[in-house]
Amino acid sequence: MAREIERKYLVADASWRQAVSDTHDIRQGYLCNDETASLRVRILNGEHAYLTVKTGRGVVRDEYEYAIPLEDGTELMAKCAHRLIEKKRHLIRRGDLAFEVDVFSGANEGLVLAEVELADEKQTFEPPPWLGEEVTGDGRYTNASLAQHPFRDWT
Repeated sequence: MAREIERKYLVADASWRQAVSDTHDIRQGYLCNDETASLRVRILNGEHAYLTVKTGRGVVRDEYEYAIPLEDGTELMAKCAHRLIEKKRHLIRRGDLAFEVDVFSGANEGLVLAEVELADEKQTFEPPPWLGEEVTGDGRYTNASLAQHPFRDWT
């Protein structure tokens, strides 16, 4: 079983940009999403496609991800017409941790989130100064939710 232990944060300022080591363009769509699971197709840099199943909510979730042919990913993405996410993902290494800062575009323009994957749900770390409020427990900030209820529509 593939287990993902991840915490999610708002980003307080743009000082993170000076520490970026890599950037990727991500486009992803949701074929289904409910209280128990989500099924996502992701195209990375327009070159690689992945199919991902996530189950559970909160800090610890099960995640199964599989590389698929780009042509299949493109066809599946077309079936997600109104449940899409577009973002640039910036990688920042700090010691043993890798932070992913997602700068959203499209319907989620203006939203910037940071995620960090941990080895254990009780693992602590020194937060970088640009890390803002933790939103791990707020379901509105999951990508699956943002695909259905975009940031631009929040009041």
